Order: sequence, then structure tokens, then C-alpha cells
Amino acid sequence: MRAWAGTLAVAVALAGWLAPLSAARADLPVYQLTFKPDGTFEPARLEVPAGRFKIVLVNESTEAVEFESLPLRKEKVLGPGVTSFVVLSLSRPGEYPFFDDFHPQVKGTLVVLPKP
Repeated sequence: MRAWAGTLAVAVALAGWLAPLSAARADLPVYQLTFKPDGTFEPARLEVPAGRFKIVLVNESTEAVEFESLPLRKEKVLGPGVTSFVVLSLSRPGEYPFFDDFHPQVKGTLVVLPKP
């Protein structure tokens, strides 16, 4: 019985510690960037306010794609039909180019706006 009580205490402690983390993640603004079958991004120009946010990446094409941004130091490979995400924290307003590394002609821009 004592082993079970110890395990329960650890589980309760972990849940209490992880709850604020999941609540903080739930408050992130979420934006979507879609890789279209015609070889374009939608939107090609994604505007977000400065701060921490999540971009959901959706690959609607029949080929693998790779979201990549050298200035952001982010890359994410998605197979055909796959959805994934990246979380970014940007405090400096500006324009940050991104592209599909498997199809370098497919380009877009992340525009970080000043906080209101």
C-alpha cells in the first residue's frame, strides 16, 4: 500500500508542476501556414505581433516539404498531408523570410509587428 501512496504523491506533484506549463501554452496565439498543392504558402505573408506564438504548419501537398528560416534558426520537415507546429518567441519587429527547403523557389515572409 505504501508504494502506491508514494507513486500517487509523485503523480500529484508532477501534475501540479506541469499544470502551469500547459496553461501557459494554451494561451499562445496560434497562426496557420499552409503548404498548398500548387507549390505556394498560404498566406505568403504572415503577420504576427511581437511575443511568443505558435505557427501550425499544414502540408496539403502530395510531396514532403520543409519549413525553413535561416534568420529564425527554425526548420521542420512535414510529409505529405502532415500537420505540425513551431513555437517562436520574437521581441524584435521586422521581416523574417522563410522558404520550403525542398522547393527553394517557394518563399514567404513572417512579419513581426510591434506590440500594441
